[in-house]
Amino acid sequence: MLIPEELLLAYGADTEILDPHQTIFNEGDTPKYYYQIVEGRIKLNHYNDDGKELILAILDKGLSVCELLLFIDKTYPVNAITFEKCTILQLPKSSFVKLVDENPNISKDINKFLSERLYYKYIMLENNSSLRPDIRIKGMLSYHKSFSEHQDRFTYELPLTRQQVASLTALRVETVVRTVKKLEKENFLKIINRKIHI
Repeated sequence: MLIPEELLLAYGADTEILDPHQTIFNEGDTPKYYYQIVEGRIKLNHYNDDGKELILAILDKGLSVCELLLFIDKTYPVNAITFEKCTILQLPKSSFVKLVDENPNISKDINKFLSERLYYKYIMLENNSSLRPDIRIKGMLSYHKSFSEHQDRFTYELPLTRQQVASLTALRVETVVRTVKKLEKENFLKIINRKIHI
C-alpha cells in the first residue's frame, strides 16, 4: 500500500466502486485526483494511429495511478481502465498536495516508488532494443510483474493476450508463441490454463 488508506480517508478521499472496463480517465484529461487501488486491477493503455491497443502497465491493489502527473502541469498521456471490478480511493489534487506536505515520510515513499518505476521502465526500454525475442519478452514480463504484489515465482498471472505481448515487444505473434514455449522449457515461466505465470 503506497499511502495508508486511513490517511487518505482522513484527508477527504472518497471510495469509488467501479465495474470492469470502466474508464477512470482518458488520454488528454487534466489530472484532478490522486487514485489508489484498494481492490482489483487497472490497465494503463494507449491506442496507436491504427487503433491498436498498447497496454503500458497493469496496476494491482495498493498501487497509485499516474500520481507523478499531480506534480507537473501536464495532461494524461494514457487511459486508465479497470480490468475487473475495482475499489479505488480518490483524493482531490489539492488535498493530496496538502497530505504530502504535512507527511514527509509519505513524500519519501512516493519518491522511492517513482524511482523504482523509472528504473523498471529503463530496463524494459533497454530489453526492447535487443534483437533477441527472449530478452524482449523477459524484460516485458519482469516489468509488468514489478507492479504486482505477487512477487513469488509463478504467482503473477500476466493478464495479456499473446497479441498484446507481441504489440508491447514489437514482435510477431508467432515469435511470441514460440519464445514463450522456449521460456517455459527453461523454467522462466509457466503456462497455466493458457495464461503466462511468472
